[in-house]
Amino acid sequence: MLTKTRQLCFAAVVILAALLLPRWGHAQLVQLRHWSGQGISPVYEGFDTNPDGSHNMWFGYMNRNYEEELDIPVGPDNSFEPGNDRGQPTHFAVRRHKDVFRVVVPKDFGDQKLVWTLRAHGQTAQVAGSLNPVWMIDRLRTTRGGNSENINSNTPPVVSVEPQDRTVAPAHPTTLTVMATDDGLPARGGKPVGMTASWVKYRGPGAVIFHPPVAKIEDGRAAATVEFSEPGEYVLQVVVDDGSGELAGNFGYHCCWTNAQVRIQVKGGDDASAQR
Repeated sequence: MLTKTRQLCFAAVVILAALLLPRWGHAQLVQLRHWSGQGISPVYEGFDTNPDGSHNMWFGYMNRNYEEELDIPVGPDNSFEPGNDRGQPTHFAVRRHKDVFRVVVPKDFGDQKLVWTLRAHGQTAQVAGSLNPVWMIDRLRTTRGGNSENINSNTPPVVSVEPQDRTVAPAHPTTLTVMATDDGLPARGGKPVGMTASWVKYRGPGAVIFHPPVAKIEDGRAAATVEFSEPGEYVLQVVVDDGSGELAGNFGYHCCWTNAQVRIQVKGGDDASAQR
């Protein structure tokens, strides 16, 4: 049994801890929230299998900055082994982005590994992907937002973008149109939540501005204009989410959203005839 003196000491320690813990927690939060200066962590999401027996190895990333977007060209600081250029992004938006791209490997890939290396701000991060069965995922269907007894009850949108492979002049904004269809799930109050299209630069030498960067898809379509700061070859990516996937914040799932890309060649000068 504690003596009165020990009881008083114990009570004092408890009160002191209660006063200091919120301050410690706040200090930890400040240390974790970096607006800039941090690196990028590549992420291996898992793999699925195509009808011909080949496999899609899916990768994403975590930009640990809250404000700084980074551009890392394919090369020593952004490479795969083997293969170097596997179609990975060179522009990294802030925070977590899941199932950003896939690397298709043959059905006889076996126990080989793909290693993605990223270096930024003096920090090196790597991730190794394999076809170990524990990494098998399903990107085509989910019961989230659907019927828990029917595995096919919620499927990702079917997406296309027009135009493809366009050539433009820097000072002339061009319009991109996303066309998408979906199964109507998830639904609230008997009505579909609806699809959302979100644009981001995937590759390219300069800044890209989208108007608007995020939009609801109405009547199966959503349009955005895009402007480029300088000439070069760009790859733009749109993520179309049915309301139950990445844009909805459901990072524990691999469905239901669809990525689509478009290539834009931006010619030098301000010649309107460069656009076609």
